Order: sequence, then C-alpha cells, then structure tokens
Amino acid sequence: MLRQSLIIVSLLSSLMLPPFARAEEAGQPLSTAIRVRWFAKATVGPGSLSAGLVSAGWGTARNRPREYGPHWEGFGKRYGTWLSTNAASNALEAGLGAAWGEDPRYVHSVDNRFWNRIGHAGRLTFMAYRANGTMAPAYARYSGMAGSNFLSNTWRVPSENTVGSALTRTALGFAGKFAANVFEEFFKRSKKPQESAPHP
Repeated sequence: MLRQSLIIVSLLSSLMLPPFARAEEAGQPLSTAIRVRWFAKATVGPGSLSAGLVSAGWGTARNRPREYGPHWEGFGKRYGTWLSTNAASNALEAGLGAAWGEDPRYVHSVDNRFWNRIGHAGRLTFMAYRANGTMAPAYARYSGMAGSNFLSNTWRVPSENTVGSALTRTALGFAGKFAANVFEEFFKRSKKPQESAPHP
C-alpha cells in the first residue's frame, strides 16, 4: 500500500514539475550559465516547489513517515526532506553532467506518431544527449537519483533511512522522470519540433 501511494504521489508530482529548458539544437555543448539555470529551475522553480508541496501534503495526510506526525511541523519536515533530496539530485546531475558532457534537458521528438513519442520520452528517462549529438546512458542522472536518495538516508528518520527505502525512492524518481518527460513531450511541445529538436 505504501509503495502504491508513493508511486501515485510521484506520478502526480511529476506533472507539476517545470519543463526542462528546451535544447535549441540537441548536441550543442551547454554553457555553464545554461546548466546553472537548469539546476535552479529544476530545484526551486515554481513547478518543482509545487511538486514538493504535493509530496509533503500527501505524506502528512497519510502520516508517513510517522515520526514526523500529522501536523504542520510534520509537513514542514517532509517538505524540507523533499527539497534537500531534490537539490542534491539536481546538483549531482548538473555537476557530473558537466564533467561528462551530458545535457540534462528534455529534447522533443521529431516523430509525430504517438507510441514513438512515448518511446522517445522513455529513452530520455535513462539516456541523455552528448555534445557530439549522440545519445548515451545518462550516468549523471543515475548518480544523482541514486546518490541523493542514499545520501538523504543520513538525515531521514529511521523508518525511511534503509537501503530498501533508498532503492524504492530511486525507482520512483525514474518513474516520475518518465511521467514528466511524457508531459513535456505532449503538453509542452514546441509548435516547430524540427527547430527545437533536430534529432529523433
């Protein structure tokens, strides 16, 4: 039941996440300024902060974890935990991505067929464009999502700071990323996809 609830919250929250900055041309190297803007928007942008409110609100309504309690103080603790974990994840992805040449932004598909667009959103959940225009595993994202969830075990309450809990949160993070990509692909799509994303 807890896992099902976490999945629902993750998927609902992902719909509120801000769209990643569109790549003007997939494969172009990102400047430090663009990467910093991506980090800021993904961490403290209105959509990201709203997603944290949804997550903390859901946890407070269900009193999970119980150590925080079903009150405003508990809500604040849940929100703080969510924000700090999200910030750590984005910082790791932005920093390692800069070193490894990964573009964290979502790039729209040039294919208008429904299932191909779903597949594209799925690929960019686990893959990222490189500076040379090729797509490769998003190692910085893997490190960010897994690393932040295991790191956050150091400040989480006992019922949430287990290896199993960190693995569950990491899996939910990728589920949320996929849902956010689908939302970005279908609802934030550029009117001229060929210009915004020349690579399939």
